[in-house]
Amino acid sequence: MQGKRILITGGNSGIGVVAATELAKQGAELVLACRDSEKTADALAQINAGAQTPAVNLPVDLASLQSVRELAANFLGRYDRLDVLINNAGLFPSKQQFTEEGYEMQFGVNHLSHFLLTHLLLDTIKVSSPARIITVTSMLHKRGKMDFDTFRGFDKYSAQTAYNQSKLANVMFGVELAQRLADTGVTSNVLHPGGVNTDIARDVPWLVRKLLSLVFISPEKGAETTIMLASDPQLKDVSGKYYNQCKLDDYSPLADDAALRQRLWDYSVEAVGLAS
Repeated sequence: MQGKRILITGGNSGIGVVAATELAKQGAELVLACRDSEKTADALAQINAGAQTPAVNLPVDLASLQSVRELAANFLGRYDRLDVLINNAGLFPSKQQFTEEGYEMQFGVNHLSHFLLTHLLLDTIKVSSPARIITVTSMLHKRGKMDFDTFRGFDKYSAQTAYNQSKLANVMFGVELAQRLADTGVTSNVLHPGGVNTDIARDVPWLVRKLLSLVFISPEKGAETTIMLASDPQLKDVSGKYYNQCKLDDYSPLADDAALRQRLWDYSVEAVGLAS
């Protein structure tokens, strides 16, 4: 990873900060995309303790598409190359919330913000070829359905249903992107890190979090798949695949539905305000 530049969302906690720390040790230049906070400052200190090139944070609020646009403009104003984009950030609110633009929070943050960020940086990623785009999903995407009527909110909210749907959107986006990037030298893959003990479930009751911590794997273990997809030279030409804890796996059959992928793509283009 010597001399490679990586942008990672949510790189200030969980598997994000572990992956960023390890990739920095391997020689990569890390650019975090997180809120400016004490947690982010602590993450930068951890990463930079072993980094050859100092990591920086470009502030963003992924619940605001305008903030995502400002992040992309900030990045493009500083850099002319991006070797690896890691769409890592995610959330799981127990009660229904909405983004600044009025989208259901999990769909908006977990999918739409990364859809927009990827597109805004895509030209720079292409000129950096060979380059990689990595999107963190969950095995729970296999339980997800695409209910377009809920993207602006559920009549009866289920955090798990919304999460599963947003993670399915991640997979469908990653697979569709891989096909659209064929022959560009840019790959797109998605991964399930395992059930990881991170603060994504910070909004669920304390007792539930405690029980989950007993069965979940560590962030260090969970970050292994992200690190592998970002750095393994043997995966340079692998694209459109789904990895479950470092092993190639099958994703939901829904992600092979080209018409459904196209419908989600078109909806997302309109939702984030991109020209189709």
